[in-house]
Amino acid sequence: MARYHIETYGCTANRGESRQIERALRQGGHHPVEEPRAADVAILNTCTVVETTEDRMLRRARELDEETPADLVVTGCMALAQGEAFEAAGVDAEVLHWDDVPEHVRNGECPTATPDIDPVVDGVVGILPIARGCTSDCSYCITKRATGRIDSPPVEANVEKARALVHAGARELRVTGQDTGVYGMDDGERRLHVLLERICTDIEGDFRVRVGMANPKGVHGIREELARVFAEQEKLYNFLHVPVQSGSDAVLGDMRRQHTVDEFREVVETFDAHLGEWTLSTDFVVGFPTETAHDYEQSLALLREVRPEKVNVTRFSKRPGTDAAEMPGLGGQTKKDRSSEMTEVKMDVVGAAHEGMVGSEREVLLVEDGTEDSLVGYDRAYRQVAVPGAERAGVEVGDVVTCEVTGHNTVYALGELV
Repeated sequence: MARYHIETYGCTANRGESRQIERALRQGGHHPVEEPRAADVAILNTCTVVETTEDRMLRRARELDEETPADLVVTGCMALAQGEAFEAAGVDAEVLHWDDVPEHVRNGECPTATPDIDPVVDGVVGILPIARGCTSDCSYCITKRATGRIDSPPVEANVEKARALVHAGARELRVTGQDTGVYGMDDGERRLHVLLERICTDIEGDFRVRVGMANPKGVHGIREELARVFAEQEKLYNFLHVPVQSGSDAVLGDMRRQHTVDEFREVVETFDAHLGEWTLSTDFVVGFPTETAHDYEQSLALLREVRPEKVNVTRFSKRPGTDAAEMPGLGGQTKKDRSSEMTEVKMDVVGAAHEGMVGSEREVLLVEDGTEDSLVGYDRAYRQVAVPGAERAGVEVGDVVTCEVTGHNTVYALGELV
């Protein structure tokens, strides 16, 4: 679990983005610290209103680069509009979109719910941790020490927690865990598909369900059953987050990831066969210590082949006490170059997916405030849609609206109320 320090500059929108980042980090078991020197990662959310502001952002980035022992992440308006300025100023930082910051901080590790995490409603979103721990032993992951083996409450107990969230006003349930795909394995049988079907059929109300991260190995053994439930239950978002991490079986072996590239492909093919439109989300770690140029090219090829609608690209960094930390590492420039190239390919792939939405009508559940008078929600495939002018039109968070997609900003669509 990482200790993070976050600083935010600029407008209310930027502060809102920082709250979203912190919410995701806290749900993943990461903890805030006041001083950059005590942090494993520092996050600088930037503004770029005028030249003096830009100078201030570069100066602060240089200071954080020096003060923070590990990683520096730069996000926000200046990062997106003038990301190259930080490298030109000699700042060693990962420049990321707001939405990509939590996954980068996670460094390919499973999200780690802390013992005090209970089901909670945040606005109209209900957070439902279904289990604690995992069955993996990844060589780069430090969270295993904190979580231990999988500990799965009974299906009925989780259904009751989900029912309580819906009764408390949740319109969207986010099923979370270190690895949702192995829920039930401590009793000898994966039961994620059983739990999801029970939540959708046993609980009355108008709500939707998003399944959180599930490693490919866990999903592979129940892929047919799980895809069938997705196809049959309208309350389920057609969305699956299965982090492949590498397109090379050799690297996956060194990572001790337990799955193969072909098993990941088979999961994708199964969902393709059962669902019309759905969103595949996956992760890649680039620059793992044993990753050769050929291994990296295999990852690029896999990204282009499966064309996921959401991709998290993480530049490998060592976690103290892990086996991977003892391996001779790749040079920082090599990791940076590979990360930059894969991010470019990612943006092309993700942008094409959102470009394909333009002109279509979507039923969108609005779940959070956007910038100015916009609201943000998700369609049936859990593709993010921002709706400018929604509040002015009298629409509220929690409403389901029909939108025509009129454009996109690469990683999300823009919708106009119909």
